[in-house]
Amino acid sequence: MTENDFAVVSLDNKENEKIDTPKYSYWGSVAKKFLFSKITIFMLALMTFILLMSFIQPLFSGYSLSSVGNINDFNARYNWPSLKYWFGTDADGNSLFDAIWAGARTSISIGVIASLITEVIGVIIGSIWGVSKKIDRIMLEIYNVIANVPSLLIIIVLSYSFGNGFWNLIFAMTCTSWIGTAYFMRVQVMIMREREYNVASKTLGTPMNRIIFRNILPYLTSVIVTDVSMALPSFISYEVFLSFLGVGLSQNVPSLGRLISQYSPYMTTYPYLFWLPVLVLALITISLYITGQRLADASDPRTHM
Repeated sequence: MTENDFAVVSLDNKENEKIDTPKYSYWGSVAKKFLFSKITIFMLALMTFILLMSFIQPLFSGYSLSSVGNINDFNARYNWPSLKYWFGTDADGNSLFDAIWAGARTSISIGVIASLITEVIGVIIGSIWGVSKKIDRIMLEIYNVIANVPSLLIIIVLSYSFGNGFWNLIFAMTCTSWIGTAYFMRVQVMIMREREYNVASKTLGTPMNRIIFRNILPYLTSVIVTDVSMALPSFISYEVFLSFLGVGLSQNVPSLGRLISQYSPYMTTYPYLFWLPVLVLALITISLYITGQRLADASDPRTHM
């Protein structure tokens, strides 16, 4: 081996400062992971279609649950699904297609608003609950009382007490439902607060609110999304069940539960009147749940490796 076997290499300071690892973007990784599955893309497209139809189509149809303009037109009554009447017509000659999307708009709106209220209150109270020992003692007693009463029973009692109405039903749903979310967040926060960096932050005098909103909640994004994905179909199901019983909404407000209740006697004679609203309800809950679960998985940083 001689000196001719070696070559002098110049030193480039700029090249030495370059980082060879790919640049990491959290939300970019979430989108990449979320859109990786074809099933997720299909469910997202289905959910988007249902939401657009539910909130745009009723604006043009002008459907009213109390409309009986075609009741004397026997040619317009009990028409089976066809090119003219896509979902058929009912006993009053009203289009079931218009009725379903008007009802879906009400059911989805109630589910979304109730979920947002529950999650916001539950996450805030649960975060404070998980770091404060004084509040923990009080909240545990409240939780033990409320958790032992069936939530559906509470909703029915409150609905009867405050009367029928859109916002009355939302209040009945969210009055105590946030306590379950708060307890769930309490457990997650208690796990996160014992991490080394949070203990170090507390030792150094970092305010507790900063620890909660900077050190804990950002790492619980996937957990919160998971809870939302379960709460949203659950509230829609509550609305459908209560409307089926005739409780909650006013008589002139269409909803999927009211349509299912109204058309249940026709299950054997005109089955399309009953099964089409049930089918749309199933598509709404399934698409929302699966999309939410996939988004929760994608928002977990551990799946980005």
